[in-house]
Parts: sequence; structure tokens; C-alpha cells
Amino acid sequence: MLRVVLPKGSLEKATLELFAAADLAVRRSSDVDYRAVIDDPRVADVRILRPQEIPVYVADGLFDLGITGRDWIEERAASVLSLGELAYSKATANPIRVVLAVADASPFKTLADLAGHKVRVSTEYPGLTERALAEHGVDAEISLSYGATEAKVPDIADCVVEITETGRALRAAGLRVIDTLLVSRTELIANPAAAGDPQKRHAMEQLLTLLQGTLEARDKVLVKLNVPPDRLDAVVGVLPSMRAPTVSELSGGRGFALETVVLKREINTLIPALKDQGATDILELALAKIVH
Repeated sequence: MLRVVLPKGSLEKATLELFAAADLAVRRSSDVDYRAVIDDPRVADVRILRPQEIPVYVADGLFDLGITGRDWIEERAASVLSLGELAYSKATANPIRVVLAVADASPFKTLADLAGHKVRVSTEYPGLTERALAEHGVDAEISLSYGATEAKVPDIADCVVEITETGRALRAAGLRVIDTLLVSRTELIANPAAAGDPQKRHAMEQLLTLLQGTLEARDKVLVKLNVPPDRLDAVVGVLPSMRAPTVSELSGGRGFALETVVLKREINTLIPALKDQGATDILELALAKIVH
């Protein structure tokens, strides 16, 4: 039913891992094959292509559904429908920022300071950069960079527009960020005409539910435990939960069984605290998906 395009390159491994965890495993004949399949009746065809191209292909109707970054959607000015963010990137769940950076010694402190000056800009995002600078009245000579963008200041360019998560690489290159043009996350995008088809839209929403549910579960675990009647309030008092813990009475009035979802990073202090308050038979279970 759906023609799907997934990103190749830095997002490729994380995307395929996400789909596998969501029970939408992507199979292909080799790691360099651009064609793939997902054994799911909602998916008719899968391609793996560069994220820079994906917004245009989805907008043009070559694919119904795709995954790419907001940075490339804006760069290509693609008319696509965003179904939702997928909070992952090549290494972390942090968004990337498209920033304007100058040399440490540059007199420019803000984007507004560039107005009235003829500035040379090197970037992998010429379209996005041209529109952003034009909005601020900056006369810019923009050149397309094919990599090592930060190395082009000051000899080749006065400033660069580059992506960063932490800004560490830019600082190491002697650059200073003076403005953030865009905060970009990975998104599930759809062709507007395809999303207008009720059957296809329903399939799209179902796939999004699986992907977002998998991401929601990544940093959480399920905790199950028993507690005597006289210790229930004390245990509930130290037990965090997404909403409220599920409490079930044990047979014979022997106490209560509790279960709740907690952050994985809290479990090392939570389990001893629960035991201190009288909880027994404590189980920690991995989660595959959380769907609200």
C-alpha cells in the first residue's frame, strides 16, 4: 500500500534499528542495496536514499512516506505533511541546530550585525541560508560547501552556516555561534495527496504509533512488586509512575501487587528504596513499546 523511503548515511543505522525494534524490520540483500522490503501488509515498497533528496521525492509523490530531518525539508522548501517527530539522531536523541558562526575574532556578535555588510557565506544549506539572511536584510554571497565547512573561515568565507548538536566542533575550529537559524529533528513526512487518502492515512498513523511507541519505551522499564497491606502507602510514596501505579489485591488478603513504568536511570536507587519500605518479589522488565 505505502511506498516508503528511509534515510541513507548518518541516520541509516539508527533508523533501521528503530524499525526493527518496532517490529517493522527492514530486509535487503546487502548493506549497500538501495531497495528493501518490510514484511508488513501496509508497506508495498521501500527505498533507502540520501536524506537531502527525500523531501523532494515525497513532495513529488514518488513516495508516500519518508523519514528525513527538518533541516532538509526547509532547505528543499518541500511541500510535505509532517506526521510527527521521531526523537532520535545518528548518536543521541538531541536535535541538531543549523547555526550561523563566525571567527572568534570577528566583530559580528549577532545576525543583525551582518545587515549592511557584504558577507561571504559557506554552507551545505544555500536555500535555507539565503532565505534566512534575506529576512534580516543581509547582503550575502553564498557558496555551496561540500564538506569541511568550518575550515573555510576566514580565507574563503566570512561566516558559515553549519549543523551542530553541541557546538564543540565549531569551537575547536575557532568559530563562534552568533545565531541559530533552525532547530531540526527527524520527522516522519507524507505526501499530502497520499495522506488525503483515508486508507493510506490510517496505515501511516498506525506505523507512526509503532515507531513513537518504541521510542517512548527506550529509556523506561516496567517494575512489578508485592507489598504487605500495612506497607502499601509507604511503598506507593516512593514509587514513581507515568500516571499512577496499578494496584491489585492478592488472593486471601495477603497484600497487594503493584506495577508501574519508571525511568531506567532511576531503577538503581528505586529498587533498594522499595525493599527498604517492605516491598518483596520485585521484578524489573524490559519494555518494547509504550502507546498512550
